[in-house]
Amino acid sequence: MVFSSVVFIFYFLPAVFLLYFCFSFSRTLQNIILLLVSLIFYAYGEPVNILLLLASILINTLAGFLVSRGTEKRRKTYMIFAVAVNIGILFVYKYLGFVSGIFAQLIGIPAFSIALPIGISFFTFQSISYVVDVYRGESKPANPLTVGLYISFFPQLIAGPIIRYDTVEAQIRNRKCSFEKFSVGISRFAIGVIKKVLLANTFASLADSIFNWSAIGTDMYTVPATLAWLGSIAYTLQIYYDFSAYSDMAIGLALCFGFVYPENFNYPYAAESISDFWKRWHISLTDWFRKYVYFPLGGSRVANRDVMVRNLFVVWLLTGIWHGANWTFLFWGLLYFVIQLAERFFDYPEKMGKIGRRIYTLLIVNFAWVVFRANDLFQAGVFYKNMFGANRNGFLSSVAWMLVRENWVFLLAGLFFMFPVTKEINTYLYTNPKNGLSRFLSIAYPPVILFLFVISISYIVSGSYNPFIYFNF
Repeated sequence: MVFSSVVFIFYFLPAVFLLYFCFSFSRTLQNIILLLVSLIFYAYGEPVNILLLLASILINTLAGFLVSRGTEKRRKTYMIFAVAVNIGILFVYKYLGFVSGIFAQLIGIPAFSIALPIGISFFTFQSISYVVDVYRGESKPANPLTVGLYISFFPQLIAGPIIRYDTVEAQIRNRKCSFEKFSVGISRFAIGVIKKVLLANTFASLADSIFNWSAIGTDMYTVPATLAWLGSIAYTLQIYYDFSAYSDMAIGLALCFGFVYPENFNYPYAAESISDFWKRWHISLTDWFRKYVYFPLGGSRVANRDVMVRNLFVVWLLTGIWHGANWTFLFWGLLYFVIQLAERFFDYPEKMGKIGRRIYTLLIVNFAWVVFRANDLFQAGVFYKNMFGANRNGFLSSVAWMLVRENWVFLLAGLFFMFPVTKEINTYLYTNPKNGLSRFLSIAYPPVILFLFVISISYIVSGSYNPFIYFNF
């Protein structure tokens, strides 16, 4: 079930709100309701794989009790086994087909294929977080209801953010709901819908068309350099507004039910280095790898630089693999490893000036998104050649100019709001509440958001193009 859909907005969500707040006298009953509706939410799109989700809940509930009792050796053994089971399940569903395909090419055995359960990468990482946190003594083992709600809570079940168990353990048992939280949460959800429908979907249509034209082949269709650059920029905007919109909706919905989630994006395209970019982009994934992989390996506080390089390599290798079973994701992860290593050793971004650092970061990120988006490394190579005119494809494109003219409002808005404009406006409103401009903006904000939300709903009702990128991961 997609957040930006008629079924979710007009039927599922109102029914859940009604049930939830009717039982406001009992937190336990509310948690049971949230668990049941979360399972229904997942089963709506994945009726077969609901059994996998239930199995994950039961396995990790049992693992939580096992890793909290007995000798240190026994606890550690159970923890390693539980993590291995979680990773094993993820491997079978997400990577076994890719690996068997490699062996099929090498030795001729039949390739294995299985449908990827939606959201498996996200709820598997949350499961591992629970087991490890209990093993470390940072959290207490919980019953199936608590673990089930933590793993399957529908706002973040499909595409994150990845919430660590120690972040929400107390909130599951004891959280406060209020009208203020609900109003802020529903506003955040509305903003996410607007970003998704009006911006991300528009950029998706542009990016998909241009990348598909490039994949046709230079002998059949020529993609000039300006058209290729428009495609890469469109995808750069698409993936940001698509994923940050989902995070806005997830964080907003969670707040409606009293859960306070950490931010998952902090204007990453305003970053001044690649290291800074990854402190701002998909923050929950970065934090997860830092806490459960990088720090246990020793992090950067090691006497031997070679060990630090190894630790960084492992993290970026796993980051690439986490995103999907394709050589493109592996290349993408290792590309960021090389760039971050260069920044650490040579510190060259500091010599560029603020504007230079931002331009450098945007160019690298835009360049990296091409291989992330491409179907395979060959198509990525073709697209790169198109961007730099190396396919005898020319520079100017009348098609690019036509697409810009048709979508210039959306492109301008996307480029404008990828910087912390709204953040600065909110700061201004907060620090100057009695100023005339502040009063005007405060009065204008609700009707503007409502108007844009209604426009977005009209697009949804008409059944317009509406994919979510991170559903594939």
